[in-house]
Amino acid sequence: MTIPEIDGPRVPPASGGAPKQLVIFAHGYGADGNDLIGIGAQLQPILPDAAFVSPNAPERCAGTPFGYQWFPITRLDPNEYWEGVQQAAPVLDQFIDSELERHSLAMADVALVGFSQGTMMSLHVGLRRAEPPAAIIGFSGALAGPEHLKDQITVKPPVLLVHGEADEVIPVQAIHQASQTLGGVGVPVRWHVSPGIGHGIDGAGLSLAAEFLRDAFAGTLTIE
Repeated sequence: MTIPEIDGPRVPPASGGAPKQLVIFAHGYGADGNDLIGIGAQLQPILPDAAFVSPNAPERCAGTPFGYQWFPITRLDPNEYWEGVQQAAPVLDQFIDSELERHSLAMADVALVGFSQGTMMSLHVGLRRAEPPAAIIGFSGALAGPEHLKDQITVKPPVLLVHGEADEVIPVQAIHQASQTLGGVGVPVRWHVSPGIGHGIDGAGLSLAAEFLRDAFAGTLTIE
């Protein structure tokens, strides 16, 4: 089976040189790469040597014809999440591999940052690579197939989870379920709930993500 190739908007390093790090954004259901690439510009002052890329997911979204999806969602069903991430994982894996080759980087130079469905993808793929990414950050998402993680996990990169307390799409309980599962298999995980925030990213969550990425890339991140 041919794996679809994906691509999307990019932000080059602010330093003007070749990238020393790469941040890959995975957008949510019904959005596209433009939804998250603006975060890259906001992160440039703290990560001047990083490149940023936000690929469009591989499928057009039936619910929002101008958007994309990593996999179809007909209802908020954990079984559907699990089937979906498995289906879409080869696409994101292939994209990561092509970006490593494009920039002559190692997996330790890469961070995965997801939102909603993109968080599911980032966690699923990032924890099953041959080498660990520098970090995984998940906004407003969930861990698909938590019951399978213990038997499938291959690497344990540091993970930051951020969720809105008032999330009306994926309930805030998802962050607690994910953090407990990740911690239970030895993944160093930090989490933050943003008071009064719905299905979105607030300034506090973005600041935490920026610091997390900075420290992860520098090798100074500690999670107790």
